Amino acid sequence: MNNFEIEFSSEVPKYLQISNHIQKLIDDNFLIDGEKLPSIRKLSKMLIVNEVTVVSAYKKLEAEGYAYQKMGSGTYAKRRDINIKFKKEYSNTLKKISGHSLKNYVDFTGEITSSEFFPVAVFKDVLNEVLDRDGTEAFAYKESLGYEGLRNSISSFFWDNKVSSEDILILSGAQQGIDILSKSIINIHDNVVVEKPTYGGALTVFKWRRANIFEVDMLEDGINLTQFEEILKKNKIRCFYAMSYFQNPTGASYSLDKKLRILEFAELYDFYIVEDDYLSELIYDNKVYKSFKSLDVNDRVIYIKSFSKIFLPGIRLGYMISPEKLKEHIQNSKINTDISTSSLMQRALDLYINKDLWKEHISHLNMVYKEKYNFMIECIEKKLHCKVSYYKPGGGIHFYFKIDATLNINAMELFYRCKDRKVLITPGILFYKNAQEGNNYFRLSFSEIRKDKIEEGIRIISEILSCK
Repeated sequence: MNNFEIEFSSEVPKYLQISNHIQKLIDDNFLIDGEKLPSIRKLSKMLIVNEVTVVSAYKKLEAEGYAYQKMGSGTYAKRRDINIKFKKEYSNTLKKISGHSLKNYVDFTGEITSSEFFPVAVFKDVLNEVLDRDGTEAFAYKESLGYEGLRNSISSFFWDNKVSSEDILILSGAQQGIDILSKSIINIHDNVVVEKPTYGGALTVFKWRRANIFEVDMLEDGINLTQFEEILKKNKIRCFYAMSYFQNPTGASYSLDKKLRILEFAELYDFYIVEDDYLSELIYDNKVYKSFKSLDVNDRVIYIKSFSKIFLPGIRLGYMISPEKLKEHIQNSKINTDISTSSLMQRALDLYINKDLWKEHISHLNMVYKEKYNFMIECIEKKLHCKVSYYKPGGGIHFYFKIDATLNINAMELFYRCKDRKVLITPGILFYKNAQEGNNYFRLSFSEIRKDKIEEGIRIISEILSCK
C-alpha cells in the first residue's frame, strides 16, 4: 500500500493526482494487469480524501483504459493497449510502400494466395453461366442465411451432410464472422481466452467489445493445457478463440489429444470454442487433421471458415456454423449487420464447387505451395538456422521465428532495417495483447513470392542479423 501514498499539490485537483499516480504505477509495472486496486473506502482513508474524490479518480482511470470494474468485486488495474502505437507505425510504413513501388520489394507480409493462382478466367465463365441461368435473380437479397444452393453445397461437399444447411450462415469473410459472434455472445468485461500469440484482427474485436482477454502460450501442438485450466478454474470464461490449423502467426496445429481435451474443458467449465479454420486446405505432410467442429459432440463449437485466403479475396465469402443455443442470436446479429452477402458471388461459388472446380483449384494450390514450402525450408536452413529458432508447420503459408537473444536486435529494428533493403517482414508485436512480448519474433509468408525472391529475401535478412 506504500505505493499509493501521494504528496498532494494544491494546484491540481486531487482526483487527477490520484488517477495520474495510479497510471504511473501501472505503466512502471508496480501494479500488474488485473491486480485489484484498494477499495474506495480504504484508499480515501489512507489518502485522507473524500470517497467521492477516489470515485472520480477511478472513473477517470476507467475512461482512459487503465482500470475496469467487476460488479460486486471492485476496481482492477488494466494495462493500456500499447499495440496501437506499434500497429500505426507498421501500417503507416506499409501504406507508403503501396501500388507500383511494392513491386520493388521482397514482400513476406502477404496473407493470401498469389494472384497468379487466382482462377480468374474459369471464374469469369462461371459468373456468366450464373447470369445466363438466373438473370436478375442473381442480384436479389432473399435469403437471410445466405443462398440456399451454396449452403447445401457446403453441407454436402465439406461436411458430408453431417451439418444441416439450416445451421450454416454465409458471411462476408471470416473477420465479419468474428465481429458478429463477438456482438452476439460477448458483453463488457466478459472473459475471453486467446492463443498467445494470435491473429491481431481477433484481438482488436475483443478489445473493442471491452472483454477481459486472457492469453495462453501456444506450443507446437496447441495451447499449454496446464495454463489454460488454471485460467478456467479461477475465471468464468465465455469463449476460447482458436485457429486449429496452421495458426496465424505460429503455423502450429492442434494435436488430436489436445482438441479432445479442450472439448472436454468446454463442457466441464461451460464455455464455447470459436474455431477459426484458417488454412486447413493447404497440407504438405502426411498427418491427419480434424477440426474441433468435426469432433464436437456437445455443441460447443462456433466454426468460422473463409474462402478468401485460398480463392479470390475480392469475393469476400465465408460461413459460420453455430451451436443450436446461439444460432438465432448470431443469425439476427448478421442480419442487423449487413442484411445479406453478395447473392451473385454466392451463386457463382456454389456452381464452382458443384463443377468440381474447387477440388481442382485446391489440388493445384497444394502442389505449387508444397514446392514453395520445401524451398523456403531449404533457404532457412542454409541462411538463418543459427540466428533464429522455428518449427516446420507442415502446411499453411508462413513461418514464425524467434530471434536469437545473443544478436541484440528486436523485431521492429529488424523490420526497419529490412525495409531499408527492400524486404518486408511482419514483426511479432502485432500478435500479442502486450506488444513488447512479441519483440523477439517475426513472421515470413511465402504465399505471394517467387522462389528467386524468397532466396534473395532470406539472404538479406541473414546479412542484417549477422551485422548485429
